[in-house]
Amino acid sequence: MWIFALAIGLAAGLRSFTAPAVMSWAAHLGWINLEATSFRFMGSTGAVAVFSLFAIGELIGDKLPKIPRRTAPGPLLFRMLTGGLCGACLLVAANQSAALGAVCGAMGAVAGAFAGFEIRKRLVTRAGIRDLFVAIPEDLIAIGLALFLVSR
Repeated sequence: MWIFALAIGLAAGLRSFTAPAVMSWAAHLGWINLEATSFRFMGSTGAVAVFSLFAIGELIGDKLPKIPRRTAPGPLLFRMLTGGLCGACLLVAANQSAALGAVCGAMGAVAGAFAGFEIRKRLVTRAGIRDLFVAIPEDLIAIGLALFLVSR
């Protein structure tokens, strides 16, 4: 199950708010059970609304030219936090260690942030693909991966 925590972290590394938004919706809709855990807040209407709004804002903002690099210390740390939160939620829902989930989720977020940044940069600079045409599939990968993981 730790591989799922690592993978949800990877999604958070690509888009920091997508993974927690999907996780929040999954808890809200009963796809994962966080009710008897310290992460039950993730399924609240407030959490769904906040994470969803931030995720939509991030999907739009990511296409803007003045957004800081995801590998800069601040954005990277935030991705580690959201990846760790989501990893912990996944493992707790499976009656496993929250700490292991948090560590795996944070590690996955670092991998996702650096891999996503490098792949996107290379596709834009070396292959000559417009950034928008790389960013949108990256959005879809982050959303799809997160949805796949919470539905298992």
